[in-house]
Amino acid sequence: MTATRVLVLNSGSSSLKYQLLDMRDGGRLAVGLVERIGERTSRLRHTPSAGGGESRERTGAIADHDAALKAVAEELARDGLGLDSPELAAIGHRVVHGGRRFTEPTVVDDAVLAEIERLIPVAPLHNPANLTGIRTARALRPDLPQVAVFDTAFHTTMPESAARYAIDVETADRHRIRRYGFHGTSHAFVSRATAALLGRAPEDVNVIVLHLGNGASASAVRGGTCVDTSMGLTPLEGLVMGTRSGDVDPAVIFHLARVGDMSIGEIDTLLNKKSGLTGLCGDNDMREIRRRIDEGDERARLAFDIYIHRLKKYIGAYCAVLGRVDAVAFTAGVGENAAPVREAAVAGLDQLGLAVDPELNAARADGPRIVSPAGARVAVAVVPTDEELEIATQTYALVGKANS
Repeated sequence: MTATRVLVLNSGSSSLKYQLLDMRDGGRLAVGLVERIGERTSRLRHTPSAGGGESRERTGAIADHDAALKAVAEELARDGLGLDSPELAAIGHRVVHGGRRFTEPTVVDDAVLAEIERLIPVAPLHNPANLTGIRTARALRPDLPQVAVFDTAFHTTMPESAARYAIDVETADRHRIRRYGFHGTSHAFVSRATAALLGRAPEDVNVIVLHLGNGASASAVRGGTCVDTSMGLTPLEGLVMGTRSGDVDPAVIFHLARVGDMSIGEIDTLLNKKSGLTGLCGDNDMREIRRRIDEGDERARLAFDIYIHRLKKYIGAYCAVLGRVDAVAFTAGVGENAAPVREAAVAGLDQLGLAVDPELNAARADGPRIVSPAGARVAVAVVPTDEELEIATQTYALVGKANS
């Protein structure tokens, strides 16, 4: 029997998201989420996909990630999809930061684990949780290939002119300070899917990808290769996000320390968790912000305008970086569902060939679609992202190579 299934794990500090996919057709066999790991109020929500299966939920204390994964394995086994199945080819893990070393999916061994651990200082909120997930899965299935797929990998093709900060080179190299970028699996998937939507090969298409969720990032993709992206050393740089500030003058930090008497930890919390849309108007849900705007709320209007202003700046900058743009693709929760954001982001950019058709833009649909007017010089597209499928695809391709 040929093993064709891949389990994708996305481990957070107190959560575990998972999907089991059949790589013969990319179909989901099961999806689920374990929340509040380590608390008395832990919850596991599991949905088998075969036959439109109904979701199941269990609550109660789940002590750690080891217990969480064992609980997931039990739920999968109830559906005949247990982790001991010979049809399971590998487990693919989302790892946020791969630094400069990891430029592609990598089978995990002790040396790889050590390098991911060495990168914790540049991803202190994410890499520790990702490591926990990998170690837990390795202990449960030591015979199975564990593959790390890195958020940063897609962006390692950026030229040095885009990846370097203009600071002392020796200091930057000593402390691994450079622009890494994130959301790479989404940008990779969406750039290829956009080319397919246009009926062209990825190497023939230049795309600006706008991944707009609670976290948000933009990328300039030339012929399937990333040449620039908005996030940097950390996910804080770039666009206005749900709770992150995006671009700020670095001297703001010094000013807050000197004049505001704030600690580095307090400033970190401010910029990462209390800024962005939340800091501007108290909400990070774009639907709620639009509702408030419709009711005449000026703070919500200002937050939306700042969000759009930053987005326009990056669209314009990446048009300049790419020279020729074939498509602008909106993806993730806001990008896929907020028609007013798409409309406002390209409004007034007619000279760049950008516009949306109001009816096409307002129409609801599940799949990839063009929302620009017929004959537009640049296609404006809505392309749903699928990071789990991208992780599974990369994992299965790597395991297939190793076994061939």
